[in-house]
Amino acid sequence: MIRPAQGDDRPALYDICLRTGASGADASGLIEHRDLLGDVFVGPYLALEPQHCHVLDDGGAVAGYAVGTADTAEFSARAEVAWWPELRRRYAGMSGAAGLMDQWLLDWIALPPAPPAFTHEFPAHLHIDLLPSTQGGGWGRRLLDRLFDGLRAVGAPGVHLGVGRQNERAIGFYRHLGFEEIDADDHSLWMGLRFDRTPT
Repeated sequence: MIRPAQGDDRPALYDICLRTGASGADASGLIEHRDLLGDVFVGPYLALEPQHCHVLDDGGAVAGYAVGTADTAEFSARAEVAWWPELRRRYAGMSGAAGLMDQWLLDWIALPPAPPAFTHEFPAHLHIDLLPSTQGGGWGRRLLDRLFDGLRAVGAPGVHLGVGRQNERAIGFYRHLGFEEIDADDHSLWMGLRFDRTPT
């Protein structure tokens, strides 16, 4: 079933983030500080936007999640006050081993990326991850439908997300939902969805 995220879900969500953090594959062998991925891509949403955090509860065990915000610019400003400073203190002096993901994440914490220009058209954004055992059964669509309902209810006209270029399965899934490519670099695609064009 899909339900709102709760405070005690945090360890499970961090674990799922790690186990799907390499373009959908397990990132456990690519990161030394195991909470870093969750601290960047899950924690701030649980802390600052709990109303937009939903989990897939697979018979008492959390097997997936969708988290997001309706206003990326406003969320970034709040996180700069209420989330990143504590992480900067916690990870002060740490560095990442060569070939691992740690340094990229530590750099993100030190200087989070500015909201991209396309947020005026797609102000909401999201992160979604499901364990392999629950993929392909429609749960991703159901999680996003629940999240989209909440984002629409507070007036967001559109949503964006980033996805690794290598994650072809995820890219196909988002295109099936109506997302279109709106920006790209060598490693990632950014895709956007206008809610007035969401397929039913």
